[in-house]
Amino acid sequence: MQSLSVFQHIALAQNDGPFNGGLVALIFGLIALFLFFAVVAFWLSRFKRCPSNRILVVYGKTGKQSARCYHGGGVMVWPVVQDYAFLSLEPLVIDIPLEGALSLNNIRVNVPATFTVGISTDPVLMNNAAERLLGLPPQAIREQAQDIILGQLRLVIATLTIEEINKDREKFMKLINENVAQEINKIGLELINVNIRDITDESGYIVAIGQRAAAEAINRAKVEVAQQEREGAIGEAQAVRERNVRVAEERALSDQGQKQAEQKKRVAISAYEAEAVTGEVEAKRNQEIAAAERTAETVAARKKAEQEQRIRVAQAESLAVDGENTSNAQIAESNAKLAEIRAEAKRRADVASAKAIEAIMIAEREQELAHLAKTELAPQEIEKKRIEIAAEAEAEKLRREARGQADAILARYKAEAEGIQKVLEAKAEGYRQLVSACAENPQVAPTLLLIEKLPELVAEQVKAIQNLKIDKITVWDSGRGNPLLDGKGARGTTADFLSGLIGSLPPVHELARQAGIELPGALGKVRDDSANGES
Repeated sequence: MQSLSVFQHIALAQNDGPFNGGLVALIFGLIALFLFFAVVAFWLSRFKRCPSNRILVVYGKTGKQSARCYHGGGVMVWPVVQDYAFLSLEPLVIDIPLEGALSLNNIRVNVPATFTVGISTDPVLMNNAAERLLGLPPQAIREQAQDIILGQLRLVIATLTIEEINKDREKFMKLINENVAQEINKIGLELINVNIRDITDESGYIVAIGQRAAAEAINRAKVEVAQQEREGAIGEAQAVRERNVRVAEERALSDQGQKQAEQKKRVAISAYEAEAVTGEVEAKRNQEIAAAERTAETVAARKKAEQEQRIRVAQAESLAVDGENTSNAQIAESNAKLAEIRAEAKRRADVASAKAIEAIMIAEREQELAHLAKTELAPQEIEKKRIEIAAEAEAEKLRREARGQADAILARYKAEAEGIQKVLEAKAEGYRQLVSACAENPQVAPTLLLIEKLPELVAEQVKAIQNLKIDKITVWDSGRGNPLLDGKGARGTTADFLSGLIGSLPPVHELARQAGIELPGALGKVRDDSANGES
């Protein structure tokens, strides 16, 4: 039995009658309804809602931005061209076990702290987090934040002294919040809380500062107690002194009134009893003596009270001074101990600083040497190699040019030598043939050679007078000679001028004689006057 498709069944059902046609319409309706719900479910599945503790990041085709971030609400994520992911807003607790951070006064401190950070909901920071933290596990985010916080915390500590870190915690925390928040915002995180657990240092400087503060507080308390005791003793002595003075004044006033009353009484009695002078005088004298004795006793008692008062005041002041001196001694001793602690701490700090500076300088020296070798020595070495190669090439070029010039000069000299040699050989051959031709008369050969060179000799002799400038020569000659001047015969003036001109030249025969040759007879003979004894 062959299987039939759905459409074949529908076609058969349409051919069966009106009842089967309704069934087909029902099937089509169900299929259309199914497709409608499928499309609706698909689009509903592409609508993504963002929880309150997360950030929805839609990436892909999002316009000019690399991603769009949403906190709360929902958004439609288009299929194929877009996708989505979530960033958690749960806080991250990061422990920073900072040890050995260098402060401004070159003392290394330990500042263990706990930082609480989280991804920010600010639009700009959300985009930063989407670009740098999307898809990273919490541990990787924590490690990135830890590295950034650790560096910024060291930077903040390097700008503060130990006293500022230990006392001005508000400034310390403010700098930490500003620097750390500014840096972690670059990766989309915000700083939620900072907790500095404890601050210690390797040299014990902070402990020494606490001990110094406690000693100073104790010393101030002791000084204040001594001052209060001194003021109490002084007040008590002043009260006693004022009481004694007032009592003495009242007693004096009482005695004065009593004496005045007695004086009036005595005056009245004396006026009425003038007769009893002897008895009255005796009685009066005895009374005055008794009164004087009582007055002396009163003054003595007052002076004794004042003496005791002064002794007690002096004793109180002595006790106060002793207490103050004791307090000052304890303060001096505490200051001495504190100075020793400070000196020891400063010595250790100086040693640590010197070692740190030495290490820094060694590192900087190595860095400078490496930088110098990279930036200056390497180019200089390259330039040196280039100059050496260029110099070697130039030297090789000069050597080859010199070798070529030397070869050319040598070849030219060789050619000239060969030419001169051939000329000399030809001349020698000519001279040999000339001598062979004059074998019967050897003196003829030199004569012929001199005759050959005679034009050149004459040309050289002419050069001696060629620069003489003679504008015009006028000769007045009658054709007769002067018998008085020349006994041998008369010659004309012109003949004398020409003979003198020729006589200015060296004789040719003399030149031939000096050369050791004899001219032909056609050129005449030179008379030798020396043989006749003429000078």
